[in-house]
Amino acid sequence: MRREEFKMERPGLVKIGDVLAVKESKLPNSYFYTLEHSYAMSGNYTTIERITSDHGTVVDIEETARGFFVMMEFDEPDPHGKTSE
Repeated sequence: MRREEFKMERPGLVKIGDVLAVKESKLPNSYFYTLEHSYAMSGNYTTIERITSDHGTVVDIEETARGFFVMMEFDEPDPHGKTSE
């Protein structure tokens, strides 16, 4: 399983257990991802780090001083060999 973090601007848009579609967008030298209905957005990924799944599951939501972060889990291997707990 692969886990990735997405930035969410306001609370209450998603809940743990939600299965959300993920849309890939291309920049000149990288890719970024948006959770369905523009709930949250990822950072930039290189070509070898691309997310291949078209959906994932919300496994955690964290509020920090910088905002809200959604942890998504995808049914694919992590490109860096990390494993989820």
